[in-house]
Amino acid sequence: MAGITYEDFIDLSYDPADADLVCTFRIDPAEGMSVEDAASRVASESSNGTWAALPTGEGFTDMGATAFDIETGDGDAEIKVAYPEGLFEPGSMPQILSCIAGNIMGMKAVETIRLLDCEWPEGLATSFAGPQFGSSVRQDIFGVDDRPILATVPKPKVGLSTEKHAEVGYEAWTGGVDLLKDDENLTDQAFNPFHDRLVESLAQRDRAEDETGEKKSYLINVTADTNEMLERVDQVAAEGCEYVMVDVITTGWAAVQSVRERCEELGLAIHAHRAMHAAFDRLPNHGVSMRVLAQIARLVGVDQLHTGTAGLGKLANEDTVGINAWLRDDLYGLNDVLPVASGGLHPGLVPDLLDATGTNVCVQAGGGIHGHPDGTHEGAKALRAAVDAYAEDRSLESKADESPALRTAIEKWGTETPR
Repeated sequence: MAGITYEDFIDLSYDPADADLVCTFRIDPAEGMSVEDAASRVASESSNGTWAALPTGEGFTDMGATAFDIETGDGDAEIKVAYPEGLFEPGSMPQILSCIAGNIMGMKAVETIRLLDCEWPEGLATSFAGPQFGSSVRQDIFGVDDRPILATVPKPKVGLSTEKHAEVGYEAWTGGVDLLKDDENLTDQAFNPFHDRLVESLAQRDRAEDETGEKKSYLINVTADTNEMLERVDQVAAEGCEYVMVDVITTGWAAVQSVRERCEELGLAIHAHRAMHAAFDRLPNHGVSMRVLAQIARLVGVDQLHTGTAGLGKLANEDTVGINAWLRDDLYGLNDVLPVASGGLHPGLVPDLLDATGTNVCVQAGGGIHGHPDGTHEGAKALRAAVDAYAEDRSLESKADESPALRTAIEKWGTETPR
């Protein structure tokens, strides 16, 4: 009778099949363990192996992964592991992650392990719905293709009454912002109930549209348990809103897939907030990279995703440019994702931000609008003026000569990155 041992999970001459899912890990082997031994254990534990030799025979289909490439560094190594297509349940992100980012994150065979990147085969990738709209929301919803769309979160992000929240939205919309957005921890609290906020904010949106002649919309946070989220999605559609927002990591990828299915039935776009991502991706040698989280988000079908500010905002530096490029690249015909730049942005940072990201993005500013010395309306005007200047290939200084709101913002914040 044949058996399975750790040696069966490493083959440095293996050439991955087109249907294999190939994952790149950075590992630091445990003391006394070679890189090869650690790599074989990663492949074993994430597929069909275990610590003991296993007997096999009739009725067994080999679904073992193969560690096939090793590049050693200063105390750690990058390894590539190929997983056979049959190991995975098509269209089930939880099952896939239970393999490639499951028990291996706690193995004693490695001091640290980080899932850096994935190469998704066509069969597995297209078993997911992907985005319904992607970056086409700029044109389809707002009729915009020459500038980023703009969003803001009322500040303070929790604690405002429903009336005040909607009033802030009106001030921002009429100042030139396209989207009002809830923040990650505003859902259905007593001080600002979900349905009241939805109705009152959309009433102010309609008022702003009438006054500006521009399309406006609202990213309302439907995050809850799955059944409640679906009910909230239904309410959003019934009230005539174009979007929902979901805290995709805290609510779970399977729940996002359920929301994606309902949103397609109703024609709604999904804005993905990535709250809790840093619990996975902040430490450089352990966890799951933001690049992989972004890949998952695209597969399960979000249309917009926060991806960072290319080092210009208040959050830790990330590979924003590389992540955005992956979200835009062709993926077997699946729609792209519109990157969202947010976290410590203000008008003075717009030129450098858009130089890094391009204009096919959503730019979101909170304090950089509401902290304007003359209030939210003027803060929104300042951000819009900065973005319009970039689209017109003009300097901020030139635009500020005709925009007092922008001039005031530059005098307050300059072009410095906040911390």
